[in-house]
Amino acid sequence: MYLEIVSPEATLFAGEVTSVTVPGVEGEFQMLKNHAAIVSLLQEGDVKFDGSASVSEAHASKFSKNADGKTVLHITSGTVEMKDNRIIVLAD
Repeated sequence: MYLEIVSPEATLFAGEVTSVTVPGVEGEFQMLKNHAAIVSLLQEGDVKFDGSASVSEAHASKFSKNADGKTVLHITSGTVEMKDNRIIVLAD
C-alpha cells in the first residue's frame, strides 16, 4: 500500500507500508492491503504505520518508534482516505 501523510506545511511521509492505524472519531482502526474504500475524520491521537519506507531527515523529529517497531506520528485532527491501496492522511 502507498501512504502519504500531508500537513499544511509539507508532505511529512510518502512511501510503501504494510499497515496503517489511525485515530478515527469513532475509535482507532487499522487498514491493511485491499481494505474497502473509506473516508473518515480523525481526532487527536497517533497515526501508526509499519513498512520498509523511511521518514525523510527533514521531518524525522515529528516521528517516533513504538515498542512494536511501528513508526508513530502524533496528530491533533485530520482526515484519511483509502482507495485502491492508496492512503492519504491530511493531518493537523
